[in-house]
Amino acid sequence: MGYKNRPKEGYFPCSPFDTLGDIRNEMVREMEKVGLRCEANHHEVASGGQCEIDFRFGEMMDVADQLMWYKYIVRNVARRNGKVATFMPKPCFGDNGSGMHQHYSLHDKSGKNLFTGNEYAGLSEMGLYFIGGIIKHADAILAFTNPGTNSYKRLVPGYEAPIFAAYSGRNRSAFCRIPVSHPKGRRVEFRTPDPTCNPYLAFSAVCQAGFDGIRNKIHPGAPCDINLYEADASELEKLGVKGVPSTLKEAVQALEKDHEFLLVDGVFTEDVIEAWVEQKNAEWTGYLTRPTPYEFHHYFDA
Repeated sequence: MGYKNRPKEGYFPCSPFDTLGDIRNEMVREMEKVGLRCEANHHEVASGGQCEIDFRFGEMMDVADQLMWYKYIVRNVARRNGKVATFMPKPCFGDNGSGMHQHYSLHDKSGKNLFTGNEYAGLSEMGLYFIGGIIKHADAILAFTNPGTNSYKRLVPGYEAPIFAAYSGRNRSAFCRIPVSHPKGRRVEFRTPDPTCNPYLAFSAVCQAGFDGIRNKIHPGAPCDINLYEADASELEKLGVKGVPSTLKEAVQALEKDHEFLLVDGVFTEDVIEAWVEQKNAEWTGYLTRPTPYEFHHYFDA
């Protein structure tokens, strides 16, 4: 019992610190039986058994379907081994949360990667415009990519969660990163979303934002290659970098004001937006009206 991962020190440890290798391998075997191509699995940064299993890219609808299988398999294999798995973004205070980084690229019918070019970090102009659209509509799309009250407990400084609407080729504090890759694999990694999202809605919202950027040639501005976590407010203002919403309520209010881009080509409809806003406002009200252990700690004996 002496081998424990300390908070923030769980990234890729060997056994006996990592006790979950066999369970992850079992999950991978089950995933591969239903057609997922898993590329890596390992322990992650947080101490409480946080794990990562990556699977191969594909077309958007296929990946959304595979994500649903992924979560089902993880939960059931955990149960089979006497464990429980959660996809909560921030289950443990004081340790890293769980995100779900999403990688986007566009290809023509011949398979050519349209995001590959001679611009920053090997991106094409189209790839930059895609990022520009995400930055412009970030507050609204977070209502889909980060859809719970718990989502915003992860989006705080100090835990590697990307909370700045900026892009970079090597800076993990920016919410869009361009991973080093072969030109065929050039892509945009959107790092803010978390695994509680509905993938069909979240992927669609992000793509609609990116397509709006391409359609209207929205340039994202200069990249941010400094550590934004260490920048002060004046530096961020000079760079023109804004933060992402800090609560679900802020994201939902942004969605109410900014959702015309989602309606283009009938991808979303007004009734879907209205229903989503109504549901999320109900969750926010429920969150505000329920006492929490934190409140008992501070106010029980006041």
